[in-house]
Formats: sequence, structure tokens, C-alpha cells
Amino acid sequence: MPTKKAPLARLALRKNPHLYEINTWAWLEQLSARLGRPVSLEGVPDSEWIALARLGFNAIWLMGLWQRSPESQRIMAGDPGNFAGYSEALPGWRPSDILGSPYAVAQYAPDLRIGTWESLDRVREKLRGLGMALFLDFVGNHTALDHPWTRQHPDFYILGSQQDFERNPSSFYKVDTKEGGHYLALAKDPYYPPWKDVAQLNHFNPAMRAAQIADLQTIAQHCDGIRCDMAMLHLHDIFGNNWAQYLGAWKAPQKEFWTEVHDALPGLILLAEAYWGTEPRLLDLGFSYTYDKELYNSVRDGNLGDVRWRAGHSVDYQIHQARFLENHDEPRRPTVFGNERLNAVGTLMGSLPGMRFYHQGELEGRRVHLPITLRIAAPEPLDPVSVAFFPKILHITNEEVFHTGIWSPLEVVPVGDDTHFNLVAYEWRSDKSWKVIAVNLAGGPSQGRVRMPDRASPSKQYVFHDVLNEERYLREGDELNSIGLFVRREGFQAHVFDVTLAT
Repeated sequence: MPTKKAPLARLALRKNPHLYEINTWAWLEQLSARLGRPVSLEGVPDSEWIALARLGFNAIWLMGLWQRSPESQRIMAGDPGNFAGYSEALPGWRPSDILGSPYAVAQYAPDLRIGTWESLDRVREKLRGLGMALFLDFVGNHTALDHPWTRQHPDFYILGSQQDFERNPSSFYKVDTKEGGHYLALAKDPYYPPWKDVAQLNHFNPAMRAAQIADLQTIAQHCDGIRCDMAMLHLHDIFGNNWAQYLGAWKAPQKEFWTEVHDALPGLILLAEAYWGTEPRLLDLGFSYTYDKELYNSVRDGNLGDVRWRAGHSVDYQIHQARFLENHDEPRRPTVFGNERLNAVGTLMGSLPGMRFYHQGELEGRRVHLPITLRIAAPEPLDPVSVAFFPKILHITNEEVFHTGIWSPLEVVPVGDDTHFNLVAYEWRSDKSWKVIAVNLAGGPSQGRVRMPDRASPSKQYVFHDVLNEERYLREGDELNSIGLFVRREGFQAHVFDVTLAT
């Protein structure tokens, strides 16, 4: 009888890693169409993984790996509110093109369309050989309506009464067990109506929490990191306030759930989808990284004061932030920022400290948002602006100084007008390398002097090679030390300077 192979040790991420999110099912469908044969996860050509490694990615998040829910598929395929999104992404779609949501998990095991635990482990070993860590999902706030727990352990969920169901049938789901009928609350966050295809777990139930930690221990045997969906909904105060009227005698356990997870799985990389200012709390509870949605919002809305403030936070905090221009929950980057802003916002998000988070299709400039319940999207032409920009910024920021160097914000002072407020500047330094980044986040020309006292030798000359735009400037050391580096950029443009001594 063959001996069971021991799980791989977890692969540590480099500092300020580059993460790539893949919609696993849709990706496999696209590869199958391109190659003219069915492709499972293990059947993905090595060239696909090698291409991602060469772009500088250190981690791959296989989103939507788990077994899908037939009940979610039925609900999603029959909801007219979804039809416009389906038609935009896949004109002429059919009901067979609709899947259950990847966030209505029926069971934490790979969906058979994708593979098995054994084939997943072989893919992970392949990624490991390329220096890439593997991230998988954990959807802790809720389960699919047809998850085994809904009938085996209805007490794991928020329960209403028959009267609650009759008063508000759109907020409950009835399940029948041998003990009788139960009315499970549909999951929701505090600000939106319930999600139609998922049941709300009771985070104050110790037995449910223990079962979730067991699930996490299983998942953790097959990956290096876990992306935790809507992680803030587990927090005692948020959960307790959201469900107070149904909790009855249930009280918050002594420890927060994520503290228990961290204690049970020390060293596991945890990435939190987090909103509402909960990021520092989640980091304190053991997360390695949290979404930086606040920075995304500020960049999107042109709130330059807030961008400067957030980009000037302590580096010890910033290194735990995941910066992005899109992900599967956000609109596509071209529809929000347009190509005219890409040079600036792409440079900023790609070169600040923290996790640099990219999304499948982003590098190609896809404009159509793929609903997560659609198995495939129609092809789109490549966007030449995106195709030119993203490999360049990834290549630049793959240099070691952007990962292990010392990051510092740089002050920008006025030169003749007040447009210096539009500029964000900072540097990365090591014994071998010095990079200076200056980004104009406004739509018009902006100028200022970037202060860098004591950075240069007064008697030397320095070459500022802008590796983003292939421009070179010669500057005197005494000017840099005394009044700073003069920078003028057109609207939504950036410099990425490689600074060296002139010879």
C-alpha cells in the first residue's frame, strides 16, 4: 500500500510580494477553448505558470476552487437581476453557462471540474519550484444553502422562527431535518440586503467555530496562504450588532475567532478582505495582510490629500496592506481609471510597500467585468496600453530593492505654484540600489522639488534614469542636498528613477 505523502512545508513570501488572482473555473474554460481539449488544473501547461513567474509574481490565488452549490446555481441562473451582467460578459449565454457562486461553498474540497486534493498538491509543488506560493479561499461568514451543515447542524446557523419567516420570507431559508423544520437566516452584512444563496453562520457558537477551524486546518495542508472572505464580519461587535435580535442566549466567546485561527495555525499567511476601518484590528488578531480598500477609494476619487496621508503611513503598517486597482469584486480598471490615469495609478499601487495585488485579465486591459457565477467570458481584444505598461512596472518592481530595501516618503515643496500638492514622492534604498518615485495624481501638469537632504554627496553628479519612460537627467549633488530634485510631470504621469553616480 503506498505511503501517504507528507504535506509540503509552507513557502514563505518575499517582502512586499506580488499576488495574482485567478478565477480558476473561468481560466480553465478559457484554456480549454484555446487548446481545443478539456483542461483541468493539473493539465494547465507549464508555460502558463512559467509566464507568471517571469512576470515577477510570488503568489497565485486560485479563486473559486471549492465545490459549487447546485442550489446557488439554480438561484443565480433564475435571478433576472443577474441577466444584464451575464449578457455583457457573454452575449448569448445559456443557463448551462451559469455556475453556483464560489462564495456559496458546498464543501471544502476541490470541485471535480477543477481537480482533486492530490492534483492540487502536485500543482502546488510545481508552483513551489517556480518560487510561487499558493493561496486558496476561506468563506467563513456563511455556507451554501445545501452545505451538509444546514441539515446535520442547523444550530451552527442563525435561526429564526416560523413567524420570522412568514413576516420576511426573503430573509430566511427553510430546511427540513428529522428533528423538524428550521429557518436559517440568509447571510448579510450590516449595510445591504441578504445574499440569496448563502446561510448565515452563528459565530458565537463554539462548536461551529471548532468545525471551521478544522476546515481551515484541512485547507492549510494544501496551500501556503488563505484569502479570507469578508473577514470583518466575524468580529464580535460587528456580528453581535448585525444579528442581536436572533442571538438569544448566545454570547461572544472569550477570544475573537481570528485569534483562535492564528493560535491553531501559526505561521499561516492570512489575507483579509476587510472594510470599514477594521484593517488594524484584523492585523492585531493575526492577519498578515488586509485589503487597502481605503487607498483604492482615495485614488479612484482623486482625494489627493488622503492619498498622501495613506501613502505616508508608517512602513511597518503599509507592508501589511494589499494594494490593487481591481479584483473580482471591483469594476475593471479601465472602466474606473481609464488608460489616461494608468501610468500614475499603476506606478503608485505597484511600487508602494505592501502586497501588490493583480487580477486575471488586468494585465491585458480587459474592460468587461466577469460575474463570478459565469463559467467563461467572451474574448476581448488586448489593450495595447495595458500590455505595454504592466510587464514594465512588474519588471521594475521585481528588483530586490523594492522588496528588501528601505522605503521612505519624500517631501515635495512648491516651485512657483501650488501644484506640488498633486505629487506623491518616495524612495527605496539599499546598499546597492537607490530608486526615487514621483507620481502626479492630477490631470494637469504639476511641479515641485523633492527634498532629499543628506541623500547625495555635494561634490558628485548623479544620473537619474527614468526606467519607466526611458529618460535620463544629470543632477548635481549639492543641488539635491540643498533645494531638492526638481520634478515636473504632465497629468497622470510618473517617474521611476534609478539613481546612480555619474562616471
